[in-house]
Amino acid sequence: MSSTDELVPVLKRLKLSGVLQTMELRTSQAVDDALTYPEYLYRLLKDEVERREGKQLQLRLRRASFDSMKTLEDFDFTFNPGVPKARVIDLATTNFVPKHENVLVVGPTGVGKSHLAQALGVRACQAGYRCLYMPAHQLLTSLRAARADDSYEAKMRRYCAADLLIVDDLGLRPLVHDEPLDLYELIRRRYERGAMVITSNRDIPEWHELFRDALLASAAMDRLLHHAHILRIDGDARSFRNPLPQA
Repeated sequence: MSSTDELVPVLKRLKLSGVLQTMELRTSQAVDDALTYPEYLYRLLKDEVERREGKQLQLRLRRASFDSMKTLEDFDFTFNPGVPKARVIDLATTNFVPKHENVLVVGPTGVGKSHLAQALGVRACQAGYRCLYMPAHQLLTSLRAARADDSYEAKMRRYCAADLLIVDDLGLRPLVHDEPLDLYELIRRRYERGAMVITSNRDIPEWHELFRDALLASAAMDRLLHHAHILRIDGDARSFRNPLPQA
């Protein structure tokens, strides 16, 4: 039995079997470059750390349920000078997430709001935060259905557990039934406990009418705006989603 064969069960017990993926390469490198034992061990374990971090990142990205993989690198700021690039880059540091602050992105349909929101979500996942993306109608419909099958609390806990919750296209359609109350409850529970990114084609003053109750609207908006970064994106919707063909 070779020394490698004897090493396998030991690595498995230590949950380090991934080391085997690069051990042969690193051993060859150690011989060729005359590495010291500590240097060899460092490089071998660093490979394992990077492998685990990569695996965890892919898991966070999958659990985030993004509509599509959008990144800031893919976003063409030149299409619309109305996009506040400096502020977007600042938010991409994700410093707002541990501070439990909100980012409200408003502007016409098609100027890249959803792309920017999901790109911030990807950055949050890369920084190690748990993220969840949901279109507003899907989130509110799921909460309404949860009332019927007695899973409301479980569903709400899921939406509140994420470090960053992204709600896309709020106000695209009127809120019905208990949806205004559900939206308020979500905002209330996440207030100063979790960050949110919300996109909407309605300007902030128009959000009050979504709640259909002045008192409810006031309570929700006070919490939402208390720690908020507001990005207003101006410009022709065609500038991003459907750019005009070159002449």
